Parts: sequence; C-alpha cells; structure tokens
Amino acid sequence: GIYASASEELQSDREVVLAAVQQDGWALVCASEELRADREVVLAAVKQDGWALECASEALRGDREVVLAAVKQNGYALWD
Repeated sequence: GIYASASEELQSDREVVLAAVQQDGWALVCASEELRADREVVLAAVKQDGWALECASEALRGDREVVLAAVKQNGYALWD
C-alpha cells in the first residue's frame, strides 16, 4: 500500500504520520516503533479507526484513554 512504500524517514516523521493516521488510522501499521509509542499519534489513529489499537505500543495498549477511544470508535477493537 501507499504507506508501506513510504521511506523509513517518512515513517518516522511525526508530522507526516500524524496527518496520515488522521485520514486513515490503520496507517499506524507503517509508523516507526517510536511513533507507535507516541500517545498523541496513537490517539489520533484509534479515534479514526479503532482497529489501529493493534499497532500501538504495548504501553499504550494498556492506556485506559487510548483503549476507550478505540472502543468508542469500534466496539470490536478489544478483540485480538
């Protein structure tokens, strides 16, 4: 997909990734590990697509606000 073809540099660019996840939360799948642990980026992603919770860092998958935002967007977001 378009996100996978982005360079590593762009996958680590916070501004680019934040813009991408606001349009398509699942774009988080191609974000750098660092950005998958960025609370603002992950919150934006799960608010757009609850399934993006799967791509968040382990710490953020345990963050109540992040999980709640994901479930509000998609009630099935807790399913593995």
